[in-house]
This record gives sequence, structure tokens and C-alpha cells, in this order.
Amino acid sequence: MTKLSKKQKMLAEKLDADKLYSIDEAIKTVKELATSKFDETIEIAMNLGVDPRHADQNVRGVVSLPSGTGKDVKVAVFARGDNADKATAAGADKVGAEDLMEDMQAGNLDYDRVIATPDMMGVVGRLGKVLGPKGLMPNPKLGTVTPNVEQAIKDAKGGQVEYRAEKAGIIHSGIGKASFSEDALRANFDTLVNAVVKAKPSGAKGKYVRKVAISSTMGPGLKIDLGEIEGA
Repeated sequence: MTKLSKKQKMLAEKLDADKLYSIDEAIKTVKELATSKFDETIEIAMNLGVDPRHADQNVRGVVSLPSGTGKDVKVAVFARGDNADKATAAGADKVGAEDLMEDMQAGNLDYDRVIATPDMMGVVGRLGKVLGPKGLMPNPKLGTVTPNVEQAIKDAKGGQVEYRAEKAGIIHSGIGKASFSEDALRANFDTLVNAVVKAKPSGAKGKYVRKVAISSTMGPGLKIDLGEIEGA
């Protein structure tokens, strides 16, 4: 277990586990607590009043964070011919067809996003059991099955993130790095939260956004006052 620095211990002692923080105060405090030697990721957790096991309560989508993610996103693309050339030129980390499928079947899945042109879905479909559990299966609704591979790669590497409610109805997502300014993190926070609020499914009953918290990779979670979140 990582030991806390003197500064972290001092700040942690000031934290009230039951306190509801304003968004700006939470972001400032989380940044102050992120004193590890590496640039910690600032993460958000949203507890939603949905049961993803029901089709009409699924919450999933993509959104482009205005300040980017600060992360080097690895992208694999299923394409042939001209589209394969375009994908390579656009900065894809791996481009292929059956060879890429076999590589993934062998367990080489070190990618953050998998993109495919529509004509490649016959090949990609064989990877359902491999990519599905990792949330990497290309999907037209998420813009990862598209003839415009160049734009999809640009979006993926330029700050686009996918959000998805897990079994317990919780969404986890990074909104930047501790090195980001408070304003940059706030812009990303608002963009992601607003996207999730707008994605409220028809089957959601009662209170939709139940809890929101932010933390750094190595830091404690701070609860957000939902009064600041429109639609919560």
C-alpha cells in the first residue's frame, strides 16, 4: 500500500467523509491530494438509479472532453485497402483484418479503442466473446463502426471518452490528469456529467443521479453536492 506524504496526511485529516463538496472545491482538493510521483488521473464515479440488466435502462455513449484526457490512447482499426492506408496515416496504433483478429484471439488486447469499417464486421463479429467483456466491441452507436476511420481515430485520440453504466448502475471515467488546471478539469467534469444526464434512459424511474464523487488515482473520493448538477 502506498504511504501518504505529510501533505497528503494533513489534507486527509481535514477531510470529512460525510461532507458534500461543491464541484470547484472538490476539484481543488483532489488536485492537492494528488502528490504521487506520476501524473495521477482524476476520476469521476456516478451512481445512477438504473438497472443496466434491463434494455430500457442502459446508459452508454461517447463524449468529447474539451480539455482532452491527457492519456495516450491506443487505437486498433479493422480495415482493408484504402481505408487501411487512411487509418495508418491518421495515427492508428495497429491496422489489420484477419491478421489483427488472430492477434487479438491470441490475447493481444492492449488497446483503449477498437474501430472497424462496416465491411469488416464479419471478421470483427468473431471477436464478440473477446472484445465484448472488455467493452471494446465496435458499435455504430458509439461511432466505432464507420467508413470514416480518419475522424474516428482523431476523436479517440483527441479526448473522446466512452461512458457506460456497469452492473450496479455506476459509471467510472477519467476526466483528465492532476496536472490539468482546475478550469480544464471543471470543463471536462461538466461535459461528461451533462452528457450522462442527457442520456437518461426511458426506463429510469425515480431519482436518476444518486451520487457523484471524484478522486485521483491514489486519493480518497470526495462526494459532490448534487444541487450543482442540473437534472440530478
